[in-house]
Formats: sequence, C-alpha cells, structure tokens
Amino acid sequence: MTTNHQETDVTSGATVWLTGLPSAGKTTIAYELAGRLRAEGHRVEVLDGDEIREFISAGLGFSREDRHTNVQRIGFVAELLARNGVKALVPVIAPYSDSREAVRKRHDTHGTAYLEVHVATPVEVCSVRDVKGLYAKQAAGELTGLTGVDDPYEQPETPDLRIESQNQTVQESATAVHTLLSERGLA
Repeated sequence: MTTNHQETDVTSGATVWLTGLPSAGKTTIAYELAGRLRAEGHRVEVLDGDEIREFISAGLGFSREDRHTNVQRIGFVAELLARNGVKALVPVIAPYSDSREAVRKRHDTHGTAYLEVHVATPVEVCSVRDVKGLYAKQAAGELTGLTGVDDPYEQPETPDLRIESQNQTVQESATAVHTLLSERGLA
C-alpha cells in the first residue's frame, strides 16, 4: 500500500530557540507548543531560562561574559538533547547575536536541526505584562541591566520565524512555530 502523504519521524530531534525580551511570551509559547508536540508523540523538553540559571548556571551574573556563558551552556544541553531525538524548546532571552550564532554553529557542526524564533514583542507591551516584576523594579531604581531597557538586546536579523505575540493568541503563536517545524519535516 502506498500513501501520498509524507510521514513525519517523531524521533527526529531539533532545537527551537525562542529569543526575545523579558515578558515577551517565550516561555508561554514554548509550553503551549510542548503540549501539542507531546500529544503527537514527540519527546519534548523545555529548557526554561530561569530554571537553567538556578540549576546549571548558578553563580553567573548578568555581565555580557556571564550571559554569553549561560547561553552557551544552554545551547550545549539543547544540542545534546536534539541530537538524541528530543525536541528542545528553549525560551531564553539570549540578548547577543554572537552568542546565538555560536549556538547555531554548534548545531550545524553536529548536523542537528536548529530553528531561531524571535518573539518580537515590543518593550512597551512587555513592560505592561511584566510577568516577573522586572520592569517595575527597573523603573523604581531597584534593578539595573534589564535587557531591552538599560541593557542591550540585539534583535535577530534573519530568524527562521518572527512572532509578534501582542497581535495573536498563545495558541496562534504556537501554531506558527508548529507550522515551521512541519515545513522543515520536524513535526
């Protein structure tokens, strides 16, 4: 029996790196997508930036060098998971383009699928969402070095996908990423 549709290999791994400002919606989109992928039979891990900071990058600060080190550690773990058949969803700010490019190169070196998704929510929207109270602390003078406010965020010039989360629901955002994975034969 032959079929005309393409079978998707649920054992193929990939890293989906969701970058954007604090409170952009990265983690929310990642968990929505994770649920959908798991329901389809994929093995999925969400490498939440806050959890990584607590367990793998404890002791690192927020200098450019420490942020780079944090991103490289996360990139190593993501590539290792993806190379072994897991969809690694990585909602991490990763403010510097050279850090993100080094992660992409690590994946390329190992022949591991890597997709960069820019959750391009404007800082004005993020500061209203302020999920962790960071923008309020920065405005009150209790916090400095907030990415996108008084610390740089280098937007990806050519991401695989750009999402403007303020213009769509979480489900629509997750669907856009799922569609990209499907188009690349990864979902």
